[in-house]
Amino acid sequence: MCKNILSSYVRSSKRDQWTSAVVRRGDVAALKPMLALFPNRSGSRPAGPGPQQGRDLGQRGLSAAGAGSSSEPGTCYRQQQQQQQQRRRRRRGFPAGRSAGMAANGIAKHRFEMFINGMEEAQINRKLPKELLLRIFSYLDVVSLCRCAQVSKFWNVLALDGSNWQKIDLFNFQRDVEGRVVENISKRCGGFLRQLSLRGCQGVGDAALRTFAQNCRNIETLSLNGCTKITDNTCGSLGKFCSKLRHLDLTSCTVITNYSLKALSEGCKNLEHLNVSWCDQVTEDGITAMVRECPNLKVLLLKGCLQMNDAALRHIGRYCPELSTLNLQNCSRVSDEGIIPVCRGCHKLQSMSVSSCTLLTDALLTALGNNCLRLRILEVAGCSQLSDAGFQVLARNCHEMEKMDLEECIQITDSTLLQLSLHCPRLQVLSLSHCELITDEGIQHLGHGACAHDRLHVLELDNCPLVTDSSLEHLQACTSLQRVELYDCQQITRAGIKRLRAHLPDIKIHAYFAPNTPPQANPQPRPRICRCCLIL
Repeated sequence: MCKNILSSYVRSSKRDQWTSAVVRRGDVAALKPMLALFPNRSGSRPAGPGPQQGRDLGQRGLSAAGAGSSSEPGTCYRQQQQQQQQRRRRRRGFPAGRSAGMAANGIAKHRFEMFINGMEEAQINRKLPKELLLRIFSYLDVVSLCRCAQVSKFWNVLALDGSNWQKIDLFNFQRDVEGRVVENISKRCGGFLRQLSLRGCQGVGDAALRTFAQNCRNIETLSLNGCTKITDNTCGSLGKFCSKLRHLDLTSCTVITNYSLKALSEGCKNLEHLNVSWCDQVTEDGITAMVRECPNLKVLLLKGCLQMNDAALRHIGRYCPELSTLNLQNCSRVSDEGIIPVCRGCHKLQSMSVSSCTLLTDALLTALGNNCLRLRILEVAGCSQLSDAGFQVLARNCHEMEKMDLEECIQITDSTLLQLSLHCPRLQVLSLSHCELITDEGIQHLGHGACAHDRLHVLELDNCPLVTDSSLEHLQACTSLQRVELYDCQQITRAGIKRLRAHLPDIKIHAYFAPNTPPQANPQPRPRICRCCLIL
């Protein structure tokens, strides 16, 4: 019997320790294995003196008191109470001689057993504490939280608690979101909100975002991509109230001007990521104010800012030593005079996009190769003045290159591919579309290069007229290749593609073959009827 009592006590101790760990860790799934590990979880109430048993015990106690020989009044009743307590302790697995402290501990463990045994029948609100339910709700998305808020009043309070709304993305509701929705969210979340995406929400204006800025002053990431109604007033409110802002996306907010950048630079000095792509009213003055006051700027996206010039780029190279990503796509006024200072001042640069900047020459590639040794992504599509000489310097110095877009770099030849195969072992994505001087020899160098076996995933060869089925045979060594683009490669045949798929069954090959011209039907002899006969 002592062995059973000891084992029961050990199980109770383990159960108590496990439960405290579960509550401390907040792991709901750990409750199920805990219930399965310990016995006596049938859900029934433990045996104990019920009302009828209590009455019987009282009657026996009174009869014993009347028949007893003790001279002290109430002695038999106290004995009866002591016996009753001893019976209760035995039922709980404790010996009768336990101390009062151990008995109290046993009572606590007994109550915990009652809680565990009744968990399967109780409601979830009684199973888990409020803190644990909040932890569960914190993993739900916006739709799930709104559904939970309609279950009950208690769940409504939990689901709409500000701690569950630290990250909100309303892109899927962009057509329905209006200004009052943003205002209500800001009042509900308050200082809890850290990240908000209003991408595509064209119904949101300056008034709603002013209320948002006043209520959510701890916001760190804000996306206003495509919010075409906002003006400089919104950026003024953000600069005034949201000093902790680090990530701001203003893509396609075409109404904002340099005033917005100046207001942000004065109030949001911790800004690290700024996207003003396609904001064509932003000029040199706005960029200069921003880079001077925000020294921690790491990502600057100026895609489609047609008024960007070399003077603005010189300020970027001077005041942004931490810059790692720069996008100047379609900034047609940019030349080597502006890009070279950026390369010399931003040694931590890892990604650069200058596609469609037709004024750039090999001087850009030389500056990148000599200063930006950590470069991983380079997009120079449409830069037709770049040649093999520049890419040779770049490849020999930037060994961490992972993605290169060389589309329409019409001067490069197989020599560039040779240098990339020798010096860029981490290359994963390479676009050579419309590079009409690339031949099978260049693809052979690439297929036997350091990046071929484990790294190269995507290869684009659209409109390369000198590429034949021999190139596909060389690509069979690229075991990690996932996608190949072969549109308008006139010397590629279906048989060559079939052989490549036999070696790489999971590869996706995109190609286009013009349908065969149907044979001309035998022309029937024309009826020899003159016009006069037809009229008659």
